[in-house]
Amino acid sequence: MSGNQDNSVDKVTQKTAELSLNAGAKEFVPKFNVKAPVFTPRAATTPAAAPAAAAPANTAAAPKTMSIKIGSTPTAKEEPAKAEPAKAEPVKETAKTEAKEASSDNIATTSATATSNTASAADTSNVPDDNDITEEEEMLLNEHFKEHMNVIFIGHVDAGKSTLGGNILFLTEMVDKRTMEKYEREAKEAGRESWYLSWALDTNQEERNKGKTVECGRAFFETARRRYTILDAPGHKNYVPSMVTGAAQADVAVLVISARKGEFETGFERGGQTREHTVLIKTAGVRTLVVAINKMDDPTVGWDKARYDQIVTKLTPFFKQNGYKADSDVIFLPISGYTGAGVKDRVGSACSWYTGPSLLETLDGLQAVERKINGPLRIPISEKFRDMGTIVSGKIESGNIRLNQKVMIMPEKRICEISNIYGASENEEQSAISGDNVRIKLRGVEEDMVQNGHVIVDRKHPCHNTREFDALLVIREAKNIITAGYKSVMHVHTATEEIILAKLLHKVNKQNKRSRMPPPFVKKGERCIVRIQTTKPVCVETYSDFPQLGRFTLRDEGKTIAIGQILKLVDTNIINA
Repeated sequence: MSGNQDNSVDKVTQKTAELSLNAGAKEFVPKFNVKAPVFTPRAATTPAAAPAAAAPANTAAAPKTMSIKIGSTPTAKEEPAKAEPAKAEPVKETAKTEAKEASSDNIATTSATATSNTASAADTSNVPDDNDITEEEEMLLNEHFKEHMNVIFIGHVDAGKSTLGGNILFLTEMVDKRTMEKYEREAKEAGRESWYLSWALDTNQEERNKGKTVECGRAFFETARRRYTILDAPGHKNYVPSMVTGAAQADVAVLVISARKGEFETGFERGGQTREHTVLIKTAGVRTLVVAINKMDDPTVGWDKARYDQIVTKLTPFFKQNGYKADSDVIFLPISGYTGAGVKDRVGSACSWYTGPSLLETLDGLQAVERKINGPLRIPISEKFRDMGTIVSGKIESGNIRLNQKVMIMPEKRICEISNIYGASENEEQSAISGDNVRIKLRGVEEDMVQNGHVIVDRKHPCHNTREFDALLVIREAKNIITAGYKSVMHVHTATEEIILAKLLHKVNKQNKRSRMPPPFVKKGERCIVRIQTTKPVCVETYSDFPQLGRFTLRDEGKTIAIGQILKLVDTNIINA
């Protein structure tokens, strides 16, 4: 009996030695079954073999990285592990099962540090982590797989912008036939029968009575490829500030031109809004311009190719003068906003000489806009009102937001919380990303504490606010010379502030060389570097760091005097949350 006992002890000793257990190892914390008993290694009864097979400290498989591109399917790239994890045979059956599950997810259970890191990344419900970028990005991509694009309709008054926008809503079934028949009946009773399509965008009574858009209207439609927000800019020169606010939110511009005899000439000549809107939209950073030559079905035009070519010939040099490349940045097409010819479907037999795409086909075919989904949060506020709480609206220029997220409003540095998010379709959303035009209900701030031009940021990455900065200025319109002390109104993103030109620092020639001495004055057509002072703190960035918050226009007496880019912030106030 004693011999059999000795043999059993030797076998147990031999098998125990083969386990290569490390008596100094930390306790194993199970990942999947949190109720499993804790596994504690025991010391071997005989000296164990040298722990040569023990895993290094960092043997866990690298986390998966996401490749992000809006409008495409997210892909995961799996990085190989640096070293092969050690294989240990657990004593209990439950530990053996979990070791297999962990191995299938590339998680090395022999490293205590790696185990805790991967456990937190895999189970965010138990361990919330604001820096868990991978899962957040994956969620955002799943929710916002279809690209969103903001399209602004610009052009001279009575060019047919609102009528075109209303017909797009009808053709894409965003406004049903019964509602449109109601508008048609009401317009006929008011003696405005031909305006009924525009009533889908011009919703207030003042705009319907005048037949003119006063504020920048907003609507939503969707195609098979993209989601769109329509920004219907007013065409009258008295409402240019509203147009500038809309331009700050746009990705693409549709310049609506009336082909009717006399109307094109009025809009394009001096004083017409065709010219000024083109300059302002370029200053706002919109690189693609779709020129919709409207009213081609008018009796004075009759889809005449000669009239179409005449308009294209006159507009092309003007676009080149303002920085647009005629072959890549500008697209011309004939349409009829009232009948819908060339809007959703191609013009067909009505215009045999044009065989190109329709307006919606052209928009769908544009190149995708680059979005900074993971950039610092920046939402310039374009509108605010009170409706069972404080609601603000604006375009997310950078970053992303989600429900119950704490944010900060600059330059007042007010901390508040996002309680509701409404997308372009007015439906409540769980999140929104860069490029989306949203309405946000804020908790913890009153409506009178927020102003148009304030910027919503995340607390860790606030933006600059300043009263003084240096800028490169291009003088476009000036009756007289401009000297130091000149006062004007600055439009930067959605903010409007009174400014003064404190100093003229340098003139800049065509070779971009600066003068050594400060110039005594500047005049129309000249470029200069100036120091600008604002009456109140304004949220801006340098153009090189953040173009959306670094370009501006100066207006005076109802005219655009100059356009500029911010080069340097002189008096800054950087707030770190």
